[in-house]
Amino acid sequence: MKRKIKIILILIILLIVYIYIANITLFPKNILLMQGEKLNFTNLWGVQIQEIGNSNPNIGEYKAGYLVVASSTTEGSSLQDIGKIELNLSLFNTFPIKEISVNVIPKTTVIPLGNAIGLKLYTEGVLVVGMTEVEGKKPYENTGIKEGDRIISINNTKILSTDDLIETVNQSKGKEISVKYIRNEEEETTSIVPVQTKEKDYKLGLWVRDAAAGVGTATFYVPSTGMFASLGHGITDIDTEELITISNGELVTTDIVSVQKGEKGKPGEIRGSIESGIKIGEIAKNTSFGIFGKLTNKNRLQLSNEEIEVANRSEIKTGKAQIICELEQGNKKEYEIEIQRIYINNQKDNKSMLIKVTDSELLEKTGGIIQRNVRLTNYTKWKISRSSNTCISK
Repeated sequence: MKRKIKIILILIILLIVYIYIANITLFPKNILLMQGEKLNFTNLWGVQIQEIGNSNPNIGEYKAGYLVVASSTTEGSSLQDIGKIELNLSLFNTFPIKEISVNVIPKTTVIPLGNAIGLKLYTEGVLVVGMTEVEGKKPYENTGIKEGDRIISINNTKILSTDDLIETVNQSKGKEISVKYIRNEEEETTSIVPVQTKEKDYKLGLWVRDAAAGVGTATFYVPSTGMFASLGHGITDIDTEELITISNGELVTTDIVSVQKGEKGKPGEIRGSIESGIKIGEIAKNTSFGIFGKLTNKNRLQLSNEEIEVANRSEIKTGKAQIICELEQGNKKEYEIEIQRIYINNQKDNKSMLIKVTDSELLEKTGGIIQRNVRLTNYTKWKISRSSNTCISK
């Protein structure tokens, strides 16, 4: 009996330790705040937070578990009161845990969009998405290369596409080559000996990809900078499930082909074609919060003149709201939703609100929230990577 009690106590202690460590890891390394926001840090026993750097003393300060950022309307502050605050997390002020960078950005006005658009993304280097034998051999074995790595050069020659990779490997004539690749933002170098096939080509036994294309939703446009945002989440690779690191990309027009209504346990889907799409913008970033870039042909999106100030999370209220969505070609509409919950202190992803679609017309057409298709190119066959959130909140 005593032995069982000891085991139970040990398990309880381990569970408490696990929960404690898990809560510490939830502290994000990077936080983005707008002027006027107040961030409440979770109070954990033993965890101390100290301000170790501030690029602009006017933007705010950390005090007693709160980070308060000056508002652009606060007396003595202005739109120039932006910058970065560095915080240090430690255990009992002795053991460092991690550093947090808080970037403060000015409040701004945007034009809500909701247009269906096409996306073409080009990776930085080529992405390794699989491995296979070549004539019964595994040339990649013991090289350290894994799925999710990005090959950026071979024998000091830059690799920008799958064609570059094929050409450079064939030029080796089977001699050992030096491969530089990136994993977790760190550069690594290895060597590999290509294997000759029956067709007299040379292969590494790696499946690679250099581009992705598909359909999404343009979220908003910033008139003061020309910047646009799309999707509200990042595009991940279907094989590696990692966020795709891009070098550049294009925003293009799309033709809506069909809408498949969602059912319980099976989300719906909107399909579009970008084969005849016209370029309307340059894509610069693929982030966990969405796709960002510069709009170069805004007339194609038929923008309204209505600019709306972006609200910080403390200003958002639960209740009725509207979303803008294009489900039929050239026909954007506002639909009713209900904001049921707001996640004030969530800084690790883009899940800031829980919403429910209440509009009967939207429910009839889609069944609720539907997905867009992202088609991945330059691979052995077409693959589908699905993403969510086709409509945007206003």
